[in-house]
Amino acid sequence: MNHPILNGTSTYNDLFNNQWEVYQKICSNNYMEHRQFSESLNKFLTSYFQKGFSMLDLGCGDASFTSYALLNTTISNYTGIDLSSAALDIASINMTRLGLGHLKDCLSLIQGNFLELMPELALNNKNSFDVVLMSFSLHHLSIEEKEIIIHNIWNLLRPNGVFILIDTVCQDNEDRETYIERYLEGVRNNWSELTPDEYLMVANHISTSDFPETQKTIYRLAKKHDFTQIENLWIDSSNTAQSLCLYK
Repeated sequence: MNHPILNGTSTYNDLFNNQWEVYQKICSNNYMEHRQFSESLNKFLTSYFQKGFSMLDLGCGDASFTSYALLNTTISNYTGIDLSSAALDIASINMTRLGLGHLKDCLSLIQGNFLELMPELALNNKNSFDVVLMSFSLHHLSIEEKEIIIHNIWNLLRPNGVFILIDTVCQDNEDRETYIERYLEGVRNNWSELTPDEYLMVANHISTSDFPETQKTIYRLAKKHDFTQIENLWIDSSNTAQSLCLYK
């Protein structure tokens, strides 16, 4: 679970610290099926890349999800971007303690808003990455911002590179309000370890910050910006989130 894009790093760090316990509880109980998404990503990366590959992780948070997904892969270079300096401090530990110590000299963690950094990054690092990963981050953006990000990601990918998008996805017959109502019903019924106050924190975040698209919309944007193929790697058990691989 990555965190929302907010205005101001100090505000973001405060939010990270205040919500850390809830964040850990959600992950440790696997409420968002991070384990299955991580296993699916690991399976793809180990089969697709036989040689060393580079990854850009947008909204990497503490990289706990990504570090597990990279175990036993041929990862040779990792760049993570996140607003929270507190999250990046933990990401540095997570990326080196799980048998990924070889990345020490090829590990770059950048504090900032990836939406603002992307145009310059795409200009200066064109065709620089084999994989761009976004995990539960894209849905915080407007449709216009999502299109800009997808366009810039295409420019950042090397030939035959892939964009891995793990995110919430509406069903074709759902509008935003219907999706959020369905998602929160699942939270109420299944996230049993949350206290009432923690539920309200989660519900408020989802209601104010989540703007998921349908799979058809994601496909349309991907094709518009020249991605040649899309593969569904994993769908969660409640059909509220998917892992999609977009091939350049």
